[in-house]
Amino acid sequence: MTTFLCTYKGDGQTLLKHSDNVAEVITDLPLDNGGKGRGFSPTDFFASSLGACAMTIMGKYAEADGKSIVGTTVEISKAMGVNPRRIAEIGVKFTFPETVPPEERPNYLAYLKTCPVYNSLNNDIKVTVTSN
Repeated sequence: MTTFLCTYKGDGQTLLKHSDNVAEVITDLPLDNGGKGRGFSPTDFFASSLGACAMTIMGKYAEADGKSIVGTTVEISKAMGVNPRRIAEIGVKFTFPETVPPEERPNYLAYLKTCPVYNSLNNDIKVTVTSN
């Protein structure tokens, strides 16, 4: 099991440390929740991890087929809900480079639903997927 250590630094910030390597990340309380918005908020990481997870799964399958999706980008958007305050919607917009044939793109998009982050989302969170 992987573990992480989270330490509150004060002024709305935390320091996250990964147990398996030297990676560290600072989170910050967002502007829309009374913070200073100096970096990624925990909900920003939550939403953006969906795009990163999908992209790594897509890349893994492409490389296993001797293909590449290098240069593909994903723009992630997040909408917050209220009562309770939570993530209500995540938008993921993939942009494939010309080197990825248009007929192959739907196959890569289907991998989104196989990523662990997607499969861990609450069913109440609306996920909208678009691409070029």
